[in-house]
Amino acid sequence: MPSISSRLKVPSLVMARRYFGTDGVRGVVGRDLTADLVERLGRAAALWSGRGRIFVGRDTRASGIELEGALARGIASVGGNAVLGGVLPTPAVALLSLDLGAVITASHNPPEYNGVKFFDSDGHKLVDEQEEEIEALLDAPSSGEGEIDEVGVATDSYLEHVLERFGSDLSGLRIGVDCANGAYSGLAPKAFEQLGATVTAIGDEPDGTNINVGYGATDLRALQRTVIGEGLDLGVAFDGDGDRMLAVDRDGNEVDGDQIVAVLALDRGVDLVAVTVMTNLGFHRLMADHGIHVVTTDVGDRYVLEALRREGGILGGEQSGHIIWLDGHVAGDGLAAALLLCGALRGRPLAELTAVIPRFPQVKENLAVARNELTDAIRAEVDRVNAELGTEGRVLVRPSGTEPVIRVLAEAENPQKAADLCATIAALVRRELG
Repeated sequence: MPSISSRLKVPSLVMARRYFGTDGVRGVVGRDLTADLVERLGRAAALWSGRGRIFVGRDTRASGIELEGALARGIASVGGNAVLGGVLPTPAVALLSLDLGAVITASHNPPEYNGVKFFDSDGHKLVDEQEEEIEALLDAPSSGEGEIDEVGVATDSYLEHVLERFGSDLSGLRIGVDCANGAYSGLAPKAFEQLGATVTAIGDEPDGTNINVGYGATDLRALQRTVIGEGLDLGVAFDGDGDRMLAVDRDGNEVDGDQIVAVLALDRGVDLVAVTVMTNLGFHRLMADHGIHVVTTDVGDRYVLEALRREGGILGGEQSGHIIWLDGHVAGDGLAAALLLCGALRGRPLAELTAVIPRFPQVKENLAVARNELTDAIRAEVDRVNAELGTEGRVLVRPSGTEPVIRVLAEAENPQKAADLCATIAALVRRELG
């Protein structure tokens, strides 16, 4: 989608983003994210899109209804048309995007959070410059009366598309499906059942306050207990808005995004994948052994998407479970990824497929800090340590794009070495940032 600033006059000098982070605007409702801000976002986005039609979805958070109304009012207040699809996974909004798509969600964050993220008319997440242009319009006044419409067939349209493009015969497969009490509740179990699988669904009773609480891709323990206790073949877990997916094998072992991308890369015979700096060094070794080129990006699935479009690739993802397959889709999709993973089994246990993937031990720590930016001392020490490690390991320190947190990752062939590296760097971060 070309920059819409050609259609609408925006200030020529655009400041750095104030509200948009790694994945849209996000925060604790009533504190960082208010109905007023969401209404202003709706107004700005409608102006930016040329007062067009904006398709709106939301996840299952209780705050979503109020924020959906605020966004719709903002869109309509400048002559735009808000088309409300109700509760939908984020990838469905990407597929069904009109002049814009907007989803009200805080993804994997706890229930007290919510947010807004946008897709262009092709279903692509907006780039930094486009988000800056929207922010420049946040204080624009109301200027006309638009429309607010509701549609009731969006879920059916999405499910039909995903089953047709990514489904396969899953007869005989016994699978646990953890919906995180989020947007895939009711929908994902139905998809697997229609393909012939026997489904045990958990995290499938959203009440507005339990999204991502004790279930889903951010907490696999319930799924692990279910798979082992019920003797299932595998389990898949989504996050609250459905753009992330992780799995567990029949023994309850976690299968992360690195492993899922590797399984799909080998199964589908791709020659290029895009991943982030968090991806395990063992993944890189496996891809090199198979002659598959790896493009590495900053953390964030939109950067993986940008790399795939730039390089002409179709497969990429993040260790955290954002899995992207662009043959028949425009964005990462947890359900599509789960269906592709199940299709790759071909009667084999998941553990057999993941056994070929070497994995360096990784130790991670998330540090709540007073100041969410790295100091020169931290950067210098990270550079020194990485130069010393060479190809035998690494440390990575980065501010979260969605929370006031510094994330530390250490990786080495020896698990104790990784733990020691993480502890040393984490201690430095605490001293520097409080």
